[in-house]
Amino acid sequence: MIVIDDKIISDDVVEEQFVCNLAACKGECCVAGELGAPLNEEETKILEDIYETVKPYLLPEGIAAIEKQGKWVRTREEEKYNTPLMKKGGCAWMNYDKDGVVICGIEKAYNDGLIDWKKPISCHLYPIRITKQKKTGFDMVNYERWVVCKAACKNGKALKVPVFRFLKDAIIRKYGEEFYRALEEYAKTKGI
Repeated sequence: MIVIDDKIISDDVVEEQFVCNLAACKGECCVAGELGAPLNEEETKILEDIYETVKPYLLPEGIAAIEKQGKWVRTREEEKYNTPLMKKGGCAWMNYDKDGVVICGIEKAYNDGLIDWKKPISCHLYPIRITKQKKTGFDMVNYERWVVCKAACKNGKALKVPVFRFLKDAIIRKYGEEFYRALEEYAKTKGI
């Protein structure tokens, strides 16, 4: 593990290899699971603001879920925020492209220049998950293994791309370039 400022980063973030293979998985990470994407409080406000602009990019089932549950939901047990899910599963903010691959309605609106927010940072950073350590307030930065990402692990190994390099833009978006450079330096000490 490495500590950079108030972040504790698992060695897996540097040592494991990963490159999404959407042709193989079809974006299953946006569909599978019991909760939607984790959100921070600031992101809940953004979702409120962008909904009407993003709405044309969403599935009818997603729109119905959002209009019933809200633009985001709060889990009472953990007091955390997540995107709502559709009845049959899947993030309410998603859609499909012509090949049946999941696309994020938010990211599509962003790519079309209609909004200036790419998507929730937890989605952009996936398969990195960040949790806040209660005692110290430090961010715990971990690589999350999930069977739906098997093809991404295989692809990453074939291309020899560590998780943190695959997620360079997302890491810089979250923590800045100096933090990313520190990860690169740490990777060099490990011969990566």
